[in-house]
Amino acid sequence: MTIAPAADLHAQGNERVDVFGKSLPYKYIVAIVYVTALFLDILDVTIVNVAIPALGQEFATENAEWIVLGYTLSLAVWIPVSGWLGDRFGTKRVFMFAFASFVVGSLLCASAQSISQLIAFRVVQGIGGGMLTPVGVTMLFRAFPPAERAKASTYIMIPTLLAPALGPILGGLLVTHANWRWIFLINVPIGLIGLWFGLRFLKEQKESTSGPFDLPGFILSGAALALVVYALSEGPRAGWGSAPVLITLITGLAAGIALVWVETHVEHPMLALRLFGNRIFRQCNIVSMLSTMSFLGVLFVMPLYLQLFRGQDPFHSGLTTFPQAFGVMISSQFAGRLYGRIGPRRLMTGGLFAAGLVISMFIGLDEHTSLWMIRGMMFLRGLCMGFAFVPMQAASYATIAPADNGRASAIFSTQRQVAISIGVAILASILASYMSLSRPPAPDEVADAMTGFRIAFGVAVAFTFMSAIAAWFIKDSDAASTMAARRSVRTADAAAGTTMKGAIT
Repeated sequence: MTIAPAADLHAQGNERVDVFGKSLPYKYIVAIVYVTALFLDILDVTIVNVAIPALGQEFATENAEWIVLGYTLSLAVWIPVSGWLGDRFGTKRVFMFAFASFVVGSLLCASAQSISQLIAFRVVQGIGGGMLTPVGVTMLFRAFPPAERAKASTYIMIPTLLAPALGPILGGLLVTHANWRWIFLINVPIGLIGLWFGLRFLKEQKESTSGPFDLPGFILSGAALALVVYALSEGPRAGWGSAPVLITLITGLAAGIALVWVETHVEHPMLALRLFGNRIFRQCNIVSMLSTMSFLGVLFVMPLYLQLFRGQDPFHSGLTTFPQAFGVMISSQFAGRLYGRIGPRRLMTGGLFAAGLVISMFIGLDEHTSLWMIRGMMFLRGLCMGFAFVPMQAASYATIAPADNGRASAIFSTQRQVAISIGVAILASILASYMSLSRPPAPDEVADAMTGFRIAFGVAVAFTFMSAIAAWFIKDSDAASTMAARRSVRTADAAAGTTMKGAIT
């Protein structure tokens, strides 16, 4: 097996590979495998959420939320270590192991006979899910040169936005008309095809500068993230003042403080926090965290509004939120083309500010708001967010050295996972203060429930405007390497135009 150092990967990305008689650049091979794995990983999260009530009835348990929580905690533990594992053992080897763990975990989940078995098998899934994204992004951005990362980011947008939209619809169909086990079985055939394709066509890549394994960093990062995620997940249900929530939250924060000290004092840290000294990487992480808190937070609140407040079933709720995916897919294509001309700062700031204005319209929702109006607002929200997501993904790694891509990707993925937990926990806590999250409000509770929804949407608006402000401080000059391709095209076009003008004259 050939192992290529990261420094040679951009040249390798332009190599052509014969796939079923058709010659394709190697970088597109990486994109195909990564997009397939990421789509299944994200789809699994949203498709399982729809099935939680059915699973609670199936296993006669009041703790069905642990089906989601077990997966989330496993992600939190394994995301930080993924960068080091990819650099040390090779990105193909680690990515294929993660992909296989996810597929095997899906098959085991489908065969679970008890709630404890299902939770344990979800942890196995989380091992794979936690490593898929950071290692996959590392492979993708090493295969695509900086000037083409806006294009690569549009590929990432496909699973990132289509999967959350399809999940509720597909999950609702399977749970209603088939069996809950199919929400896991659906991963197996697609995953096996992706595994075969990756094993056959991906090339091994590793970094010689990975350094020794940072055991203290692994223990502290796993403990900090798992405990904080647990506290944030349990807070809305058990109460923020309950002893288990307070103890785990304080212990997790203490572990996080210890982690920062350790990772800034060891030679080869697991989480390379020094990368936050990189201006554009730091700023893009801030924008990503705030925008993710809003984006995923609204995706958590809106189905509750549609199902508990408006009486829609999971399938029709998913159909109402689905237009958002179309909006993002449309705008992401334009964002990739405009990136080199406009730059990340204005694209991200404008997209996020416009998204904040759209989300502010959600504050006026009531029990009589037209569902078609909601679908239109979801579409507009997606249209705005696409202009922010593509440049954010492309610019984040603009000045990161190829040798640090794995560590940077692990940090970015960890930040997003924490942002999802924080955003959902805050909005869930607000709603839980005004209504039950497990049943529709009674007639005398409707007014309070509506107040809770409006405050939750208002907080999401605040997160979005804060992310727009943070995006304004990004400097386009820091992302110059990722904008070079578009500039070259414009220069060539201008030269061609001058030549044509001279010929006509």
